[in-house]
Amino acid sequence: MTGVSDRATDLSAKRVELRREAVPRLSRLAVLWNSADPGMALRAREIERAARMLGLTMEPWSVRSPAEFDPAFASIAKKPPDAMLVVAGILTVTYRKRLLDFAATHRIPAIYEFGLFARDGGLMAYGPDLLDAFRRGAECVDKLLKGARPSDIPVEQPAKVGLVVNLRTARALGITFPQSVLVRADEVVE
Repeated sequence: MTGVSDRATDLSAKRVELRREAVPRLSRLAVLWNSADPGMALRAREIERAARMLGLTMEPWSVRSPAEFDPAFASIAKKPPDAMLVVAGILTVTYRKRLLDFAATHRIPAIYEFGLFARDGGLMAYGPDLLDAFRRGAECVDKLLKGARPSDIPVEQPAKVGLVVNLRTARALGITFPQSVLVRADEVVE
């Protein structure tokens, strides 16, 4: 077995902490995730553990297909949470525009797992650089195609995890990031 890990489960608690630091009034956290994906279930459990440790109420919302977004959004909008955390998978990355539009329309501050969400209009993201992970994955595939055995290629973890904050979205939501968050940001979207 070989490949590149995105360390998503390991970083889940840190995302909850950053979300709380950026929006101190946070008490209810909606978590949008795909329950059909076993990897997402691990992340959701870690998020729930971190939320509980911080005294937050976690409200899980599962979407397993594009058709399930609208019903989930309607339910979340009935009683908007203080913040939302979106667990990134193929479904949520592919339909990120819908997620970003929902969060903006309902003025829900959200944190995401990959910087592309914040660059596309999300409030903030904390996670590995996806392009770097894809490059490293391609290097593994190249080695395998050249005859290397998977057991000879170690599973890689991202060398760098970054925080991306979007000041334009923060202003639209009436949020001022604390200096403690801004100084840690690897990228600030103006």
